Amino acid sequence: MADTITVFSDYVCPFCYLGRRSLETYQETREEELEIEWHPFDLRSNQRNESGEIVQESGHDDEYYEQAKQNVERLREQYDAEEMQTDLVGDVDSLDAQVASYYVAEHEDYETWLAFDEAIFAALWEDERDIGDVDVLADLADEAGVDPEAVRDAVADEDLRETVTEKFQEAHQQGVTGVPTFAYEGYAARGAVPPEQLRRLVEGE
Repeated sequence: MADTITVFSDYVCPFCYLGRRSLETYQETREEELEIEWHPFDLRSNQRNESGEIVQESGHDDEYYEQAKQNVERLREQYDAEEMQTDLVGDVDSLDAQVASYYVAEHEDYETWLAFDEAIFAALWEDERDIGDVDVLADLADEAGVDPEAVRDAVADEDLRETVTEKFQEAHQQGVTGVPTFAYEGYAARGAVPPEQLRRLVEGE
């Protein structure tokens, strides 16, 4: 059985994209790949109404977003991620993408899910595509070898959406308050931490 690292993340979080880039760099130093046990997280849970629609402002001011953008640009350079677009995607809703990803994780093998997951990140942060659009998700699924109609059905499945919402709540119950959070054998690292910190988390060195 492959060794795994749990990753709590939300596709619209730029630091989740950068954190995965850091994890990829760490993976290159390992003899055996760490499999990702992905756990969805909703950064905008407090902005949604009972129907799941985003109806409230984030509550953050311009200074917050400017600081976040500067941090993103710094890490983008540090992690050699020039293809990343640094504009923060405040108007993109990741809920459908997380539902689709959860469906693929449950019904396909790990490598297929990983390809789909990476495609969602790349679509948003490199190609500036709207991952809240089910047509985009269906295209990405097709490219990853997943039946696009199955993904359309998954996004429309209210029971599956409720399951993913429960996963969001589970993350909070486990003490996860921000993403990305990397967890391994009872220890955790929060943020787009450098590869060396991920190595210490996993290898204890």
